[in-house]
Amino acid sequence: MHTQNNLMRVGRKIHEPDRVIFNIISYTLVTLFGLMCVLPFALVLITSFTTETSLMKTGYTFFIREFSTQAYDLAFRNPQKILWAYRNTVCATAIGTICSVLLSTMTGYVLQRPDFKPRNKFSLFFFFTTLFNGGLVPWYILCTRYLGFKNNFLALVLPLMFSVWYMIIAKNYMKGIPYEITESAKIDGANDLRIFFQLILPLSTPLLATLGLFSALAYWNDWYNSLLFVTKDEYKSLQYFLQEMLNSIQAMKNLVNAGMDVSRLSQNLPQETLKMAMTIITTGPIILLYPFIQRYFIKGLTIGAVKG
Repeated sequence: MHTQNNLMRVGRKIHEPDRVIFNIISYTLVTLFGLMCVLPFALVLITSFTTETSLMKTGYTFFIREFSTQAYDLAFRNPQKILWAYRNTVCATAIGTICSVLLSTMTGYVLQRPDFKPRNKFSLFFFFTTLFNGGLVPWYILCTRYLGFKNNFLALVLPLMFSVWYMIIAKNYMKGIPYEITESAKIDGANDLRIFFQLILPLSTPLLATLGLFSALAYWNDWYNSLLFVTKDEYKSLQYFLQEMLNSIQAMKNLVNAGMDVSRLSQNLPQETLKMAMTIITTGPIILLYPFIQRYFIKGLTIGAVKG
């Protein structure tokens, strides 16, 4: 026994240098990859505080040659409108994400249960909708004339509330939860809603984080529904409001290039730096949220992609 312990110590000493080298290489590669992800965002942040003239002369650099907040001053020139846009986007993201996750998980849970006989027919029905649709014009007429989406907050929430892809991820994930849990709960007298909320959802934390992040990103970055259904400023989303601002600046610059007489302020509008400022304004909240759910997101995405 003593000889065996000595051999094990010698083996650990032999493998110790290999482990150190492996750790050094691993940490170095991870650090380099992290820098590759952070540096572009840092460049955008630095550029947003640069003057338009300096950017045109020196290009994109990591050093601020002429500091300026003109881009942010222009973005927040009308604070009421941008606050409306932030309010609409935050509320739509919060309400829509909760409803989207609930609908996707509840549908996926039902379609993977062996005791639900027509599950294959319903699955085919959901999948069929991903291949064909009625077209933009019928959908627009339905939403505006019959559902009342025109200049309505529901236009920012309902169109993105259910996704077949999210439902498929939820269905595949919940296949890994033993059905015996549901059977034992039914024997004890629990109904389906109680089983789902008290047993299934607590076991699906990675799935909830994954679908929540997907849905939140979809709602936060949505501008298309505002383009179709919204004309009043108090109902516009943040992405669409900032895109409108950028288009207005581009239109002014086109007038200047065409020789039209416009104000001096319009001729010096920071178009490129404003793009960077808008990127910081719109992506900031999502970047702050992502680190808190990253581990759940990776785990849920992996399991949902492998099982089923």
